[in-house]
Amino acid sequence: MMEVNRRKFLMAATAASYARIQGANERLKIGVIGCGGMSTHHMGHLVRNKDNDNIDVIAVCDVYEKRLEAAAKLTGGQKFKEYKRLLENKDVDYVLIATPEHWHYQMSADAIDAGKHVYCEKPMTRYAEEAKKLAAKVKATPKIKFQVGVQGMSDDSYETARTYVDKGVLGKVVLAQIDYSRNHRDDFWVTTVDPDVKPGVNLDWNAFLGPAKKRPFDPDRFLHWRRYWDYSGGIAGDLFVHRVTRIIKALGLGFPERGVGAGGKFEFSNSKAEIPDTINILIDYPGGPTVQLVSSMASDHKIDHLLRGHKATLEFTSSGFVITPQRMFAQGAERIEHKKTGAEDVVLHHRNLQAAIRNGAALKCDAELGYKAVVAVELGNRSYRQRQYLAWDKTRERIVKA
Repeated sequence: MMEVNRRKFLMAATAASYARIQGANERLKIGVIGCGGMSTHHMGHLVRNKDNDNIDVIAVCDVYEKRLEAAAKLTGGQKFKEYKRLLENKDVDYVLIATPEHWHYQMSADAIDAGKHVYCEKPMTRYAEEAKKLAAKVKATPKIKFQVGVQGMSDDSYETARTYVDKGVLGKVVLAQIDYSRNHRDDFWVTTVDPDVKPGVNLDWNAFLGPAKKRPFDPDRFLHWRRYWDYSGGIAGDLFVHRVTRIIKALGLGFPERGVGAGGKFEFSNSKAEIPDTINILIDYPGGPTVQLVSSMASDHKIDHLLRGHKATLEFTSSGFVITPQRMFAQGAERIEHKKTGAEDVVLHHRNLQAAIRNGAALKCDAELGYKAVVAVELGNRSYRQRQYLAWDKTRERIVKA
């Protein structure tokens, strides 16, 4: 009798624990770490959808008090100046990490250790070595759901394209090309001016720097951190990661074989920015294809987003994609058009994570996909900075000289 009761108790305890971890039928409670512009975009959507999605933002954290106060006013969440104190809040089910890239690894690792599910803005980490360690940590913690914030993966075009690639409709894909370009008038990626920032008064500058090199306060580094290598991969880390993740998903790619990056500060040569205003990356995958990533911050003219196959070409469009047979294989072949479902949308991406937490739904951009994307963009960035061809050592999982 005692054994039966013990078994029932253990089963009940396990079920209760599982329900808590999954958040099944519960109101999921969210903590936000980093309350800048992108995070405010997230928070606005989360607040507007709190009843529909049965969620609530209950905690917010930032090293800059002005942003922290604004986030608390928007969400009603409890304020934290230190992210580790937020992670100690046992009511938080998952965290949104929307900080500069150099903090993504440590904050994500600490969140996992605290038993929190994670939505981490892209790129998953600043460096490939960090991505390797974080992907391994996520894999070793299967109850934790980890979503990388490449919200374009909540558009079904790329997973659907994969089905046609696998069926051989395109033949051998030899080249994929995609871009993310913008334009600026006087200087690039300078979008905010905030005269209220006062280190030591309302900003914890040392907490902002965190694992990065210790430097004197510089308002441009704080407000426009994407322009500096200490905190960001620049165009590649912030923009190409959106694009290469699409290609990796559509083609079912693993890790690259080798890559090269080229570019410079061609238009904004007097800018304080360390990163280039123009960069192009070519990445070879084992047996093909070559993936071409094109971008400039000084010209926003687009290129077609294509998977170039031997038998057909797939072009991604705003409504989905179109597959057009190559002329020499056109006889008996049909033009195929896919109308997408989903969208490049943070609401859908959060809902996907919420569904994963509640009922085990497959994540649209998990840690393994995030790892592959970080490797691709860092390969290009390091090649550009070192002015040499680089390769991926698949045995040691590290970038090396080609």
